[in-house]
Amino acid sequence: MQQHQIDILRSQTVAPQLLFIDGKWQPGTGSQLEITSPADGEVITTIERASRADMQAAIKAARKSFDDGRWANQAPGERKRVLLKLADLIQQNELELAVLGVRDNGTEIGMAIKAEPGSAAGTFRYYAEATDKVYGEIAPTSASFLGLIHKQPVGVVGAIVPWNMPLMIGAWKLAPALAAGNSVVLKPAEEASLTLLRLAELAAEAGIPDGVFNVVTGQGSEVGEELALSMDVDVLVFTGSGNTGRRLLEYSARSNMKRCYLELGGKSANIVFADAPDLDKAALGAAMAIFRNSGQICVSGSRLLVEHTIHDEFVAKVAQHAENLRVGNPLELSSQIGAINSQRQLTSNLEFVAKAKEQGADLVTGGEQVLQSLGGYYMQPTIFTGVESHHHLAQHEVFGPVLGVTPFNNEAQAIALANDCNYGLAGAAWTSNLGRAHRMIKAVNTGGMFINTYGGADVTMPLGGVKQSGNGVDKSLHAMDKYINLKTAWIQL
Repeated sequence: MQQHQIDILRSQTVAPQLLFIDGKWQPGTGSQLEITSPADGEVITTIERASRADMQAAIKAARKSFDDGRWANQAPGERKRVLLKLADLIQQNELELAVLGVRDNGTEIGMAIKAEPGSAAGTFRYYAEATDKVYGEIAPTSASFLGLIHKQPVGVVGAIVPWNMPLMIGAWKLAPALAAGNSVVLKPAEEASLTLLRLAELAAEAGIPDGVFNVVTGQGSEVGEELALSMDVDVLVFTGSGNTGRRLLEYSARSNMKRCYLELGGKSANIVFADAPDLDKAALGAAMAIFRNSGQICVSGSRLLVEHTIHDEFVAKVAQHAENLRVGNPLELSSQIGAINSQRQLTSNLEFVAKAKEQGADLVTGGEQVLQSLGGYYMQPTIFTGVESHHHLAQHEVFGPVLGVTPFNNEAQAIALANDCNYGLAGAAWTSNLGRAHRMIKAVNTGGMFINTYGGADVTMPLGGVKQSGNGVDKSLHAMDKYINLKTAWIQL
């Protein structure tokens, strides 16, 4: 990847985007939404603001494609072949996809190339290989019966994905759903739809049958709600805010009681003990845990808990890393931190800064909007100390580059502070004590824990939360459970 290649792609005109329904590109019956790049504030293109009728048409197409078996009844090996081809096409077009995504959502290009098309290609390849390796079971019944447990696709899957990593997170939901034989209706975020529309084009090229994969853009309050309330959608999968997740659960109950899997927010605690094996490494890890992608990652380590004996020294190290990070245009290879996704999100981040000051936290570094001359939305990496557990910054997800630091005296207090939060998505502990590491894994109430590191993107490991961070998991073979029904058969011998 070279800068001149990026520059060519970033200058290309993006045509107005249509809806992808039943294998065809078609205009919506609503209006259009302008897509503004967070990198420079310029309008890139338009997408369809689909109507409820458009979403109904997509659901109808998905329902028909599932019921007639054009995909579900194909041999697993054939679905595998198509999904592997899709993975190859994603990989072949990875730079185009990465640049398009960065123009749309502001993620720095160095991260985007790996986390978006790179991850998506790997995810489709992983689940393609799983299609012919997931078996039914024979139950240990009495000798006079044969008990069979069949694994069948659930039907129509409605998927709603966020703006921060749309291609990666989209693949986490689409790949296992398609591998299991389901048909899908995808609703991208209004702020980041372009790469998923391009994915639909590649899926058709790979050989996914008409109606099996549909993409409907527009506002969540309209088409997202229509998808969630549909009596013809069997499973709903969502990554996004807690408030929207609650509404989706309500819509599930009001409609056909469809299964609803939610990956919601996080307020992950990154716990650093004085006996950490390498404090310099831990400080860099703590900085990148919150500041990569400008903090716009659900598992960001936004709460830093530091043993009091090393608190001042460690915070100084983290602050130095924060101040050395190069914030800049996300399409420049020299930029380490890209843009905030939108003016709305930037305003929200700055409101968190103001609230933290009001509640008595101490600003160590950052806290300001920067690079206004670029026309986009940029913010300094920001660190507060003196953040108490009841503070707004300690309890609510910022989804921006704002780190709150709290000291602790001992292991028990660290655990109590880590668990004093409604979220439970991820967490981390840095320690040389193996026993303590295992105790932290067990005691901190999260879906996942990192030890002496922060972050891990291997598709073989499940990702999901507890408490108000949601339910169910993405990634790994465990994710396929969301898209499969178990059907039993009793045979008298």
